[in-house]
Amino acid sequence: MVATTTFVDSNSSPPNPKSLNFTPFPSDSKPSRYDVVPIINRRALVALTSLSTALIPFWASPQIKNHSHYYNYADSINLPVAEARGLFQMPPARLTNRYYLVRAGESEYESFGVINTNPVAKTSMDNGLSGIGKKQTVKAAFDLKSMGACENSCWIWPSITQRAYQAAEIIAAVNGVNRSHIVPEYSFLDARGLGAYEGKKLDSVSEVYASDNVSPNIKPPPINDGTPNESVRDVFVRVTQLMSILETQYSEDTVIIVSPDSDNLSVLQAGLLGLELRRHSDLAFGPGEVRFVDASSIPTYKQPKSAVYKCLNPPNCN
Repeated sequence: MVATTTFVDSNSSPPNPKSLNFTPFPSDSKPSRYDVVPIINRRALVALTSLSTALIPFWASPQIKNHSHYYNYADSINLPVAEARGLFQMPPARLTNRYYLVRAGESEYESFGVINTNPVAKTSMDNGLSGIGKKQTVKAAFDLKSMGACENSCWIWPSITQRAYQAAEIIAAVNGVNRSHIVPEYSFLDARGLGAYEGKKLDSVSEVYASDNVSPNIKPPPINDGTPNESVRDVFVRVTQLMSILETQYSEDTVIIVSPDSDNLSVLQAGLLGLELRRHSDLAFGPGEVRFVDASSIPTYKQPKSAVYKCLNPPNCN
C-alpha cells in the first residue's frame, strides 16, 4: 500500500483532506512504519538544504591558500603522531614554557610531626599553613620576585590542598598576580599517598625512601582508611600528566607549580632532568623551597654522585 504526500506552503491555508490523494488504511488493519511518509513543509525543507550546503566544505576537504602554498584540511588531520603537541615524554627535548617549582610551607600537621596524606582531609584547615609555614611561604614568594618569575605575567598552578592553595595566594599577592591566574589542580598534585604510614611520625618517611631506592614500583603498605599507597612510578604518572596539560595549554608562558609535599616535585624534576627515579629523594625540597626548572642543569647542591643515576626513559631506568 502506497501513500502519496503533498508539500504544503507554510504560509497558505491548510489543504482540504479530501483533495489529497491518500488512501486510508482499512479499519481492521494496522499500519506499518514504512507505509506512511510524513508531510514536510517548505520551511523545514529549506532549513535542511541550507544545513547540507554548510557542511559541503568539510566533506569536500577544500584547499585553502595559505601564503605561498595550499593547505589541505585532511592533511592537518593526518599529521604523524610524533608531531602532536599534546604528547609529552620524559625527559623532554625542550620545554615550551618556563617553570618554577615551589613546595608550600610547613602545614599544621607537619608542625605536629605527623604524616597526613589522605586526600579526604586535603582541604581541612589542619592541612593549612602553620605559623612557621606562612613565613616560609612569604620568603618563597619574595624569592620568586627576586628571580623575576612574574615580571611578564605568570600562571600559578597549586594543588587544591589547603596549604598549597594558601601558598599560591601569598605568591600572587607578593608578585602582583591577579587571582584569575591561580589555577587550582584537583588531583595530579595531591601529596603522595603513604598508605599505612598515615598518622605516623614524619621521620618514618625515611623508611619509604629506603624502599624507593630499591625500586620505583614498590608501594608503601596499604591501609583501609582511604589513604592511597603510591609508588614513585604512580607519582611519576601523575606529574607527567600534569606537564602534558601545561605544555599543551600554554606556550612561551611562565608557570609556577605549587605542591603540598616534596615527592611530587622531586619526582617531577628527576623526570625532567633524566635522572634515576629511585634517587628522587636526593632532589628533596624543603618547606618553602623554590627552584627554577633548567632542563640542562641540576642544582649544584643536588648533583648526583655518579652518572649511573642518569635515566633517559623513565620510569624504566634499569
